[in-house]
Amino acid sequence: MMNKLYIGNLSPAATADELRQLFGDRKLPLAGQVLLKSGYAFVDYPDQNWAIRAIETLSGKVELHGKVMEVDYSVPKKLRSRKIQIRNIPPHLQWEVLDGLLAQYGTVENVEQVNTDTETAVVNVTYATKEEAKVAIEKLSGHQFENYSFKISYIPDEEVSSPPPPQRSRRGGRASRERGPSPGGSSQPKQLDFPLRILVPTQFVGAIIGKEGLTIKNLTKQTQSKVDIHRKENAGAAEKPITIHASPEGCSEACRMILDIMQKEADETKSAEEVPLKILAHNSLVGRLIGKEGRNLKKIEQDTGTKITISPLQDLTIYNPERTITVKGSIEACSNAEVEIMKKLREAYENDIVAVNQQANLIPGLNLSALGIFSTGLSMLPSAAGARGAAAAASYNPFARAPSQEVVNLFIPTQAVGAIIGKKGQHIKQLARFAGASIKIAPAEGPDASERMVIITGPPEAQFKAQGRIFGKLKEENFFNPKEEVKLEAHIKVPSSAAGRVIGKGGKTVNELQNLTSAEVIVPRDQTPDENEEVVVKIIGHFFASQTAQRKIREIVQQVKQQEQKHVQGAPSLQRSK
Repeated sequence: MMNKLYIGNLSPAATADELRQLFGDRKLPLAGQVLLKSGYAFVDYPDQNWAIRAIETLSGKVELHGKVMEVDYSVPKKLRSRKIQIRNIPPHLQWEVLDGLLAQYGTVENVEQVNTDTETAVVNVTYATKEEAKVAIEKLSGHQFENYSFKISYIPDEEVSSPPPPQRSRRGGRASRERGPSPGGSSQPKQLDFPLRILVPTQFVGAIIGKEGLTIKNLTKQTQSKVDIHRKENAGAAEKPITIHASPEGCSEACRMILDIMQKEADETKSAEEVPLKILAHNSLVGRLIGKEGRNLKKIEQDTGTKITISPLQDLTIYNPERTITVKGSIEACSNAEVEIMKKLREAYENDIVAVNQQANLIPGLNLSALGIFSTGLSMLPSAAGARGAAAAASYNPFARAPSQEVVNLFIPTQAVGAIIGKKGQHIKQLARFAGASIKIAPAEGPDASERMVIITGPPEAQFKAQGRIFGKLKEENFFNPKEEVKLEAHIKVPSSAAGRVIGKGGKTVNELQNLTSAEVIVPRDQTPDENEEVVVKIIGHFFASQTAQRKIREIVQQVKQQEQKHVQGAPSLQRSK
């Protein structure tokens, strides 16, 4: 449905054959039928990429019988709701700029980048309401950014067309990856869809698909998987990505079969002696796969008899947040390594999802892809609404009693200050607007200071957004070396009366905090409380670890304050009862 196109402003003399010819001449061949009416027509394309290319190439640019054609998505009125597509976005446009622009017209629930072979970027945007999407289309159509003019269309909002099914577990396929049932819906735990993504040499793609698609059909049937071969991505590239959706066992089995097919093809064509396994993983997960001082990776290498290397951080861009994990060894060894690598990545992903559930539960419209933390291809927030996610969020709601304003001091490398401030202060202003926080950079403590303090003031959701984008920016701009994950030190102040509770008896609470969040939590001893009777707690870790630790510590402080209030309120009544 997504890729049905409407061709308007046609001459009554136009024929279906002429349209076929016109599309074919521009290398946009039509496989299905052309449904021709008087003055307009409908055509279908197999995927979104072709549809975008047809719209970009033809609409308002091509004449037939003296009339300039209009080409756009064909979206019935009942499906014109909250979802829109924005095309012709400058490829260098920063996420927060785009996000700030979109947020002017309403609450953005999701932004997902579409992988296309066009030079400009394309995103699909979901607003919270139909009215907001309508205003965005009116205001953003033709919006000029530098020399680019935005092009906008409605895309079908399937959630409008199909009412939710009766509460029973959905069967596989696409539905299982859509927004889960609301809390109180299906009680069945939903398995997280964490696909295996691999890179294969372009010359082996034909063998993987097989004659008339038989090999790939057989593979998907045997492994009960859904396999997407992204042939049109990276035109002319030596390698193509493949995404495998299945259970962990199904992914591993499909991967082994693909390795077998490639090795057999390599032997027959004598094109390569050994075909390595290349796994794609989002950068935010890779640090935890590597482990402290590379321990996790070394263990996998030793246990499986493989050699594993990871592509450098310099290869990353905002539109390509994936690193390539190359595994060399026999097919058996590579397959065993894949199981262990995916186990670590899946574990990191699931921990992040738990953190997202906790953080996002009370942040309507929180857009993680705009934070630059996750791959835009993996739809994160919908998973958070699943049955398992709802239960996790219900049991621990970190924003429930949070104070309205919080202050966090985040320490960044001195050489990164320019990137955070941006040209003429543009970046830091956009960041503050996007997050809804005050962001100031404190003066350097001395000429040789290696770090600068960023003071962030705002409610919990603003802290999440501001800190998330700062972590993301440091990663994008390569301020950390290739094998490092972005870890920053954050300071928060707590009442000196609550410091003991944060530490716990014999350090028990602080140790539990560190185990739970994988962040380092330090409460320096012998601190002199400041004028507000507060002391500093230091938190060191990657973004989600730091966020979860901050929320947990705020929760402990809140409990202490409530107990103190009860004690104060209770005291007079006790005296009266004497």
